[in-house]
Amino acid sequence: MATSLQEFLGQLLPLYPELVIITIALTVLLLDFFVDRKSKAILGWYSLIGIVIAAAMSVKLMGTAGSFFGGTFLLDPFSTYFKLAFYVACGLGILISMKYLDIEDIHRGEYYALMLFATCGMMLMASAGDLITLYLGLELMALSIYVLAGFMRSNSRSNEAGIKYLLLGAFSSGIMLYGMSLLYGISGTTNLNGILSFLSGAGADLGNPVLFLAMVMLVVSFGFKVAAVPFHMWVPDVYEGAPTSVTAFMSAGPKVAGFAVLLRVFTHMLQPLHADTSIILAGIAVLTMGVGNILAIAQTNIKRMLAYSSIAHAGYALVGLAAGGADGAASVMLYVLIYAVMNMGAFGVVIMLRQSGVRGEEIADFAGLGKTNKTAAFLMLIFLFSLTGIPPMAGFVGKFYIFKSAVQAGMLWLAVVGVLFSAISAYFYLRVIMLMYMYEPKEEFSLVQSPSLALALAISVTAVIVIGVYPSRVLDFARASLIGIL
Repeated sequence: MATSLQEFLGQLLPLYPELVIITIALTVLLLDFFVDRKSKAILGWYSLIGIVIAAAMSVKLMGTAGSFFGGTFLLDPFSTYFKLAFYVACGLGILISMKYLDIEDIHRGEYYALMLFATCGMMLMASAGDLITLYLGLELMALSIYVLAGFMRSNSRSNEAGIKYLLLGAFSSGIMLYGMSLLYGISGTTNLNGILSFLSGAGADLGNPVLFLAMVMLVVSFGFKVAAVPFHMWVPDVYEGAPTSVTAFMSAGPKVAGFAVLLRVFTHMLQPLHADTSIILAGIAVLTMGVGNILAIAQTNIKRMLAYSSIAHAGYALVGLAAGGADGAASVMLYVLIYAVMNMGAFGVVIMLRQSGVRGEEIADFAGLGKTNKTAAFLMLIFLFSLTGIPPMAGFVGKFYIFKSAVQAGMLWLAVVGVLFSAISAYFYLRVIMLMYMYEPKEEFSLVQSPSLALALAISVTAVIVIGVYPSRVLDFARASLIGIL
């Protein structure tokens, strides 16, 4: 009996990190019944402990690689890299949420459980070796985010955000399933390596219009998940209506997960079709950078501005995906990690302003912040400089390697377009900085004081500066993580 139990536990070894996250999420739901309403932050710290344990297990499993459960689950350096990124996004999301949930009077245990469920879905997406596993992970993540977007049940904007995200998300999932079914019909398998073997075979008809249709449908569905144009329509309204802490998490974790899947599918599974996918992705990248940066200029709400900024940054990452190859894939992996950290930090500063009736959601609310709250203004300055791509911040390093990969792939025109749109983005980022330092404050107000929020901002700003000054360690890790999928 003991031997059978040991064998069973040994078979589950690759799933230990996911099992830890799920177990913590379920116990959070149970403990919520016994925790006083004023002490709900305990559940947040408990969730963070679970994330640290799962991260330690993922690091320990880095030496274990292979295909498990009939090839449906992959344990490799690629999935480990993204799982570590998910832990960072979820951990920062929890830290910036604790005080905010108290302010909005929505501090309930299921909030943390939903964030953990969403993180587990992202982890399954990164380790998916089969289209079915990929879809299950994506839906676990998406369903959790739908609920989180509408978490403020008494707020009409939050309800609208949840409904819009749900309806459009269901539509994109249907398109994805149709594309997957076409791939299965052509290749006879849902296994990613099996589809790659079929497409790489001597008898494969790469000009098959059904195959092209399947590829287009996958581009459309994944384009929705990463907020690429023209599949971005939901982003501004959902980002504005959702609780700010949810918007921060939504802009980081799911976007990183979306690019993990895009890399796994288009760099690995559909690699024989790279010539076709590269043209499509390059076109979408140009549209995404253009729409995101140009429409961000007209925004007066900081969350909507950061929403369009998120769209633009998806376009930058798509440049690396279109370039392809090891350099392109590694630059995307570096970029999405940097983006997640700096964007979470920016939203953290937005949450700092949410107190005493000051929502902090209007760009005008930042007027004079540099004169009344120098620390908060300086942190926002760092994050906005990084989002703009000004050295020596991490955002500059991310864009540099993205555009470098495009040049090396013979797509100089795409790199030039990216640089031009990046220059345009400086206007709406620097506008906020100008308001903070060159305008008088409209009124005196105190900022949110929270140890968890301070810790999140400290981690974010440290990562932005350290990666910006010394990016080689993370970039080398990203390149090493590509072994097995290229």
